[in-house]
Amino acid sequence: MLSGERKEGGSPRFGKLHLPVGLWINSPRKQLAKLGRRWPSAASVKSSSSDTGSRSSEPLPPPPPHVELRRVGAVKAAGGASGSRAKRISQLFRGSGTGTTGSGGAGGPGTPGAAQRWASEKKLPELAAGVAPEPPLATRATAPPGVLKIFGAGLASGANYKSVLATARSTARELVAEALERYGLASSPGTGPGDASCVDAFALCDALGRPATAGVGGGEWRAEHLRVLGDSERPLLVQELWRARPGWARRFELRGREEARRLEQEAFGAADGDGTGAPSWRPQKNRSRAASGGAALASPGPGSGSGTPSGSGGKERSENLSLRRSVSELSLQGRRRRQQERRQQALSMAPGAADPQIGPVDPGDFDQLTQCLIQAPNNRPYFLLLQGYQDAQDFVVYVMTREQHVFGRGGTSSSRSGSPAPYVDTFLNAPDILPRHCTVRAGPEPPAMVRPSRGAPVTHNGCLLLREAELHPGDLLGLGEHFLFMYKDPRAGGSGSARPPWLPARPGATPPGPGWAFSCRLCGRGLQERGEALAAYLDGREPVLRFRPREEEALLGEVVRAAASGAGDLPPLGPATLLALCVQHSARELELGHLPRLLGRLARLIKEAVWEKIKEIGDRQPENHPEGVPEVPLTPEAVSVELRPLMLWMANTTELLSFVQEKVLEMEKEADQEGLSSDPQLCNDLELCDEAMALLDEVIMCTFQQSVYYLTKTLYSTLPALLDSNPFTAGAELPGPGADLEAMPPGLRPTLGVFQAALELTSQCELHPDLVSQTFGYLFFFSNASLLNSLMERGQSRPFYQWSRAVQIRTNLDLVLDWLQGAGLGDIAAEFFRKLSIAVNLLCVPRTSLLKASWSSLRTDYPTLTPAQLHHLLSHYQLGPGRGPPPSWDPPPAERDAVDTGDIFESFSSHPPLILPLGSSRLRLTGQVTDDALHRELRRLRRLLWDLEQQELPANHRHGPPVATPP
Repeated sequence: MLSGERKEGGSPRFGKLHLPVGLWINSPRKQLAKLGRRWPSAASVKSSSSDTGSRSSEPLPPPPPHVELRRVGAVKAAGGASGSRAKRISQLFRGSGTGTTGSGGAGGPGTPGAAQRWASEKKLPELAAGVAPEPPLATRATAPPGVLKIFGAGLASGANYKSVLATARSTARELVAEALERYGLASSPGTGPGDASCVDAFALCDALGRPATAGVGGGEWRAEHLRVLGDSERPLLVQELWRARPGWARRFELRGREEARRLEQEAFGAADGDGTGAPSWRPQKNRSRAASGGAALASPGPGSGSGTPSGSGGKERSENLSLRRSVSELSLQGRRRRQQERRQQALSMAPGAADPQIGPVDPGDFDQLTQCLIQAPNNRPYFLLLQGYQDAQDFVVYVMTREQHVFGRGGTSSSRSGSPAPYVDTFLNAPDILPRHCTVRAGPEPPAMVRPSRGAPVTHNGCLLLREAELHPGDLLGLGEHFLFMYKDPRAGGSGSARPPWLPARPGATPPGPGWAFSCRLCGRGLQERGEALAAYLDGREPVLRFRPREEEALLGEVVRAAASGAGDLPPLGPATLLALCVQHSARELELGHLPRLLGRLARLIKEAVWEKIKEIGDRQPENHPEGVPEVPLTPEAVSVELRPLMLWMANTTELLSFVQEKVLEMEKEADQEGLSSDPQLCNDLELCDEAMALLDEVIMCTFQQSVYYLTKTLYSTLPALLDSNPFTAGAELPGPGADLEAMPPGLRPTLGVFQAALELTSQCELHPDLVSQTFGYLFFFSNASLLNSLMERGQSRPFYQWSRAVQIRTNLDLVLDWLQGAGLGDIAAEFFRKLSIAVNLLCVPRTSLLKASWSSLRTDYPTLTPAQLHHLLSHYQLGPGRGPPPSWDPPPAERDAVDTGDIFESFSSHPPLILPLGSSRLRLTGQVTDDALHRELRRLRRLLWDLEQQELPANHRHGPPVATPP
């Protein structure tokens, strides 16, 4: 137990011993400050490792050179929906009978829909007479003009575009005249910009296109759609009311009228030749002419006091109306022709179509029959509706248009934050369908994966689906209580296996608990067959541990209790393997919110078990001894026995923490893919997972602290022998590198015995290699600081700094480093013993050579020693009776303050921090369980769960554990 406390500015002590009372151990968890009661025996904890925001929107930074545990990111705010998801909210287009207004509607601005648009065009001659006449240019209401760019690269050399001033009342003809003047094409003698012969030769075109992609075309404009504006259309209104889609751009071009008409007709012909009918933007062309032209299309009435500009009038209006009617009639003729072809095809497929006795059929029946003749896609997965909610609105086939397909109700979001509704591919109008109900991912390679949303009722082949599962062709997917689909994937080369997977007795479709063999009544197996299947599970070597949520607490408590008591002969990482099986079962087969609760309960059980073990060791190794009773130092054998349970918990918790972190990162990744990173329930689950992992962090740090505390306490009584013992005993030879402990000089055996016990303990417990190196790094740091402080302190009172004693210390230190090199710890030891080695090397310099050296040369040769330490060694060096240090050893005035105020002792608070290992867990959860002891414990837990299930049944329904039939 720890008795002291760390004080600012001073080195910690063990009672009267100069030992660190505790460690400042860096934790990657900021939540440690928010935890409950602290460990009574734990010292202060310092944090400097990375706090990785894995759930933030920024990418994860690359890991540092050392190994470090990265915390799962801070939980995102519940209402902070990402901008990328908000941009994916698509608009819903209703039927043709419910058009919208504005630029995105089906009938243009102010029109109710397609049906009314055709009706209004039929009445254009009547409507034209009732439109108010256009006022003359001089009497028009003044409005702030806007700058309109008119492109005409083919009209003048080097010209790209010309800017002209335009208002909402400016017509295309007026802007053509102004643009021609800007391009210098209307400046011939005798003509002006408004000359009719010059203006009539050119037309203003509305071009839609987009810039070329990077590396193609150098970013030049590529026009893909062209429409000739009527002379009376308002280009500024067209630009304002009909905006291009994202990724597209609109611009106005000045072209020759004949060339523009030819390009327009070619575009129409290419669209009709595709077999898809008129292009989708052709009706928009007609609508834009009728809407943007406004009152300019009508001729002045008899009562008007002004006329139209020169060159426009009733003749122009009649030409425009004639042109518009001709385009509409062409569209209607093409539509009638395609409808007739579909009716003939449907008639040929109808029963008795070739019978001449059958009379004429109503044309409406052909349209209805055509809609029923649906051919499924042959290159995309799709869902076949078997049962719906509203027959009049539900479709029969739902095609997956992208790799991830989302089913949901859609509509507005119900969250208080007011965030937009989630993206949905297929809308299902049923009361029990959630806004985002289910997600299916079907990549290029099978199988597809289906994942239900939190709280969404989803069935897979008749079984309730709680976690992500594989979806094969032919599987039945039920959404809510009304919708039932069959999944099809024509890319797989067929509709699945010959036997439908949802029929009874499908292999592998088993409920979570082991009692499924007797409780399942739909599997089609006999009683004997089910008993054999259960026996195979109870005695099998597959790394699987099934349980129900109601048995979770008993199962976890049994695993932790067995690990704490040391019952059985489990392998070192056996407890972590069993607990990881529980976590894996919860993550795969139980509901979404179960895993965070399981992790919290598991972390609390482990913390309580470790705390009880620490109290037991503290009771056997009290800090304060009664007066007059000498304290018996710990032996390497005793400290190894005491620390073995703590070291086992440290090793198992480290591997379990890595495994849990992998599962939480998978949960975050799936949430980001589905666009649920800001879901409040998900944020709460991730917060619970963070708290559980913070508790596991604390367990690792506390066990590490207690382990190095007792090891350094044992080293404290053995280290002085390295400074006092003489390795050059009479008749003894110095051992070479790699010698056994028994061959080492007697003064070095106790210290090396502690190192050897610690090395064997970490190997037997299978501690993570990163934690092994950090454990010995702290032991070497403590040994270096203790020996250097003793060297500085002992040189003040008696002759100690002399060549003969320094050679003995140098030899002992070399023997220790050679032995550690043979044990595989040479690099770590050389790093942490560097300062002591340099100080001893200074004392080993012959006296004559040392007298020739100056302060500046010694500072250069021994840079790791502080000015105060170097001056202390030189001022107390034994040069002989009555001889003091030479003046060349005096520090210069610039370093005098550092010499006088510097500390000659090493601080124990500057030890390296504890960095938890980062990486995949070393637990093996695939393949067969090869360890017999682990297999026996797995069988015991399975039978324990079986007994718990049987206790809930009536006495006449209980069964004893089945016995597998020998082969």
